[in-house]
Amino acid sequence: MDKKKRMTFIVNPISGTHNKEAILRLIDELLDHNKFDYEVRKTEYAGHASEIAARAAEEGVDTVVAIGGDGTINEIGRSLIHTSSCLGIIPCGSGNGLARHLHIPMDPKGAIHVLNDDLRKTIDYGIIDGHPFFCTCGVGFDAFVSLKFADSGRRGLLTYLENTLHESLNYRPETYEIENSAGTVHYKAFLIACANASQYGNNAYIAPHASLTDGMMDITVLEPFTVLDVPTLAFQLFNRMLDQNSRIKTMKDKRIIIHRTKEGVFHFDGDPQMGGKDLKVEIVHQGLNVIAPVRPKRIAPPPLNVLQHFTDFIERRPITATIADKHKQLLMLNQQILRRLSKK
Repeated sequence: MDKKKRMTFIVNPISGTHNKEAILRLIDELLDHNKFDYEVRKTEYAGHASEIAARAAEEGVDTVVAIGGDGTINEIGRSLIHTSSCLGIIPCGSGNGLARHLHIPMDPKGAIHVLNDDLRKTIDYGIIDGHPFFCTCGVGFDAFVSLKFADSGRRGLLTYLENTLHESLNYRPETYEIENSAGTVHYKAFLIACANASQYGNNAYIAPHASLTDGMMDITVLEPFTVLDVPTLAFQLFNRMLDQNSRIKTMKDKRIIIHRTKEGVFHFDGDPQMGGKDLKVEIVHQGLNVIAPVRPKRIAPPPLNVLQHFTDFIERRPITATIADKHKQLLMLNQQILRRLSKK
């Protein structure tokens, strides 16, 4: 009889959007006990997931499974790079960029079935200013919103949307210099995203042609735009067409240095961090083992009408007092944007 593989599940009780106890019950019910011996570890403080994962890798645990959001996945994944242990994912965040790129189901049952299949591959990872990332990193507006999102102390898509709307009213593009293998280029940009995976999460494809296994990162530069460009940009972002926009500049490289005029925030996998004026970003080829399903045949999704989707979202009848408050706030933010547009 083959020896069972060892599996450690790491749960962040407060991150993400799912009922963690229900997921643990599903694991006990659905995991193939003939193939795996497993344990569950719950994090108790910041950085604890990384410590648990590092210890598991040292002990030769075959698979370390992250149950949580993008931050938890990053924390666990960076402890497993260049080890024989494999990263498994049960996505519980609001974005789930890495899980989506790897075609891991968003529902816990489906994700557990992927773990049972135990199909393994090795992917690249990135480093910005010494911080590993697996999806994206960057500077500019998305990093600024990540900082505001973290400071808000609340989670979820609604909070992220609220912060994005608030900050978009006042954010101003900055001047950057990108030093790459071909030389140096200058941009005035709303944001610069360096992508290992194709999306931020929520199927927002900031780098639609990015690959986790090509040893390269895709750099997307969003130049200044007007409010009239927003509907097209949004449509293209969610339909893998962003690189077709004239406001977008793209390049591929193994390493770059971003020079900016002042110190400020950057993000890695959505987590904000303060950094200096010069940021080195690079891709490390084949550094992390992951469990992922065989890539399904791609079926073109129906075009997403972003404006209608957003309108439906904010006009949906609230069912609780909390949602009602958020509903009113979003409508007020929309009115602010419309007033601002009318003055231009």
